[in-house]
Amino acid sequence: MAVYEGVDRQRFETEIQPRQRPALLRGLIGSWPAVAAAGRSPQALCDYFIARSTAHKVMLQTARPDLAGRFSFTDDLRTVNHQQRHLSFGEIAPLILRDSADDGAPTQYAGGIPVDLVMPKVLAENRLDLLDIQRVSQVSLWIGNRTRTAAHWDLPQNLACVIAGRRRFTLFPIDQIGNLYITPLDMTIAGQPTSLVDFFDPDFERFPRFRNAMAAAEVADMVPGDVLYMPSLWFHHVESLDSFGAMINFWWRDAAPYMTTPLLTLFHSLLTLRDMPLEERLRWRTLFDHYIFRPDGEAPLDHIPPAAHGLFSPMTPRNEQHLKAWLLQHLGRGTP
Repeated sequence: MAVYEGVDRQRFETEIQPRQRPALLRGLIGSWPAVAAAGRSPQALCDYFIARSTAHKVMLQTARPDLAGRFSFTDDLRTVNHQQRHLSFGEIAPLILRDSADDGAPTQYAGGIPVDLVMPKVLAENRLDLLDIQRVSQVSLWIGNRTRTAAHWDLPQNLACVIAGRRRFTLFPIDQIGNLYITPLDMTIAGQPTSLVDFFDPDFERFPRFRNAMAAAEVADMVPGDVLYMPSLWFHHVESLDSFGAMINFWWRDAAPYMTTPLLTLFHSLLTLRDMPLEERLRWRTLFDHYIFRPDGEAPLDHIPPAAHGLFSPMTPRNEQHLKAWLLQHLGRGTP
């Protein structure tokens, strides 16, 4: 994985982000007040967060000690393998601190905490100058004991900022999806499908192609002050290497506001494409390439006057409303 030091916004925007590959930015946030608090002690960091937190409740996940911090599903995929409850951050922090000192205690983990709602002063005091904050759609805090987050992808781009504890990210390009053995797409813990493989003890009889995934993996070992850039749709498995850790993520998309997740299109294709005969599906792939993916870079409607482009016109607010109404009208009727 590429490693950079002394990165500023211009270098990030012109050299690093355009590559669309993971990049480790060493020591970028070493001057953050939160990193300084964590350097004193886990208690000092929790006190720093508590002093700036609201009563807003967030999810705490608790796993049995024998799970070794791996938050996933039961073997039959009927439910999660851990407990979930909602508490304020002031109630969560003492539980994390209590159990971080005992390797035989349950694993306590609070992830995806919306910083703007729960501790907005933390966001104001710990600035990430690589991004215009207006581009950022979400800022999240992840804090807990020695945890393992199953490999998954995220739709937004992501800058993961390590505040406390060492972390290991293992990343895979999206073309490794067939080698990572993903859960059903509509079965998630925190909104994203995840790999079923236990990275600590992979079952190669059940998941033989996982060896191929590991051959394509990129690994980033991070310490407090480091930042990891992850492009959209890169799988990443996250492992806390110490008994206490904390991280803040900045998420954003370089996409128009009207664009929702293409996963909706994938689900819709279950009704329209998946069960077609193979030859018909391949013909439709040609249509998608021509009108949507356009690998040759050509505009498919250049031969038609712009005023006659209909649903394929540029996406103004009015055209967006018209397209959604058209889809709702035809969704239950099959082909228009």
